[in-house]
Amino acid sequence: MVATGLALLAAVACSRSEETPIENQSAQQIFQRAEYQLEVDRADDAAQLFGEVERLYPYSELAKRALIMQAFAYHQDNDYEQARVAAQRYIDFYPADEDAAYAQYLLALSYYDQIDEVGRDQGLTFQALQALRTVIERYPDSEYARSAILKFDLAFDHLAAKEMEIGRYYHRRKHFTASINRFRVVVEQFQTTTHTAEALYRLIEAYIALGLNNEAQTAGAILGYNFQATEWYEDGYTLLTGRGLRAEVSGDSWLRQVYRQMIRGEWL
Repeated sequence: MVATGLALLAAVACSRSEETPIENQSAQQIFQRAEYQLEVDRADDAAQLFGEVERLYPYSELAKRALIMQAFAYHQDNDYEQARVAAQRYIDFYPADEDAAYAQYLLALSYYDQIDEVGRDQGLTFQALQALRTVIERYPDSEYARSAILKFDLAFDHLAAKEMEIGRYYHRRKHFTASINRFRVVVEQFQTTTHTAEALYRLIEAYIALGLNNEAQTAGAILGYNFQATEWYEDGYTLLTGRGLRAEVSGDSWLRQVYRQMIRGEWL
């Protein structure tokens, strides 16, 4: 009952404020109106009102708070471009402020939350990774760093999934050289993702199909060294031994260099 009463009072206060020209309202009144619009799920109206606080009272303490809240409101309204603009302005104007970390995190989310299905263009994923990395490196002790790390890993995995999807496409059509190029990207650049084991197995398949047994054996050795407990290794081992081959380093391909670096604990 108390909460309902407070909500009614806030609604009445906002209603009265709306009857007064906005130029005649105080920064506090406009800010409260904006907060109320957020509460009733009218984030677009809230963003406009937060902008009015900054416009009419640019040197007030509330103007600074209104700018970060405007970025938040735009993000809530899925207006990611305007959310980025507001967040970037906050970072530019108040780089040392305690909310600068949150502004950078919001900026990163404006990219991250737009990452679509794997089949779509991944430009936004790259931008999300860059913005999330900034949060992690510039604000490592902030409350947003841990979340940024988790989202960075997911976005990174997303890029690897894109490479795998293209690689499988070529692989199914027996364009093995093209598929190898994609699987190689995963092994060299996205080795910490969940797709590396499959990429190595697909390399075994593709190299055997091309008659490049040394490369297939080396891919099997890497698979066995890091992913022996996976089904991909079991399938790769079966594929190799079925052709009288062993999972061992052989030849002098790019995979041999990867294997050596793995033994030393140094990834590319």
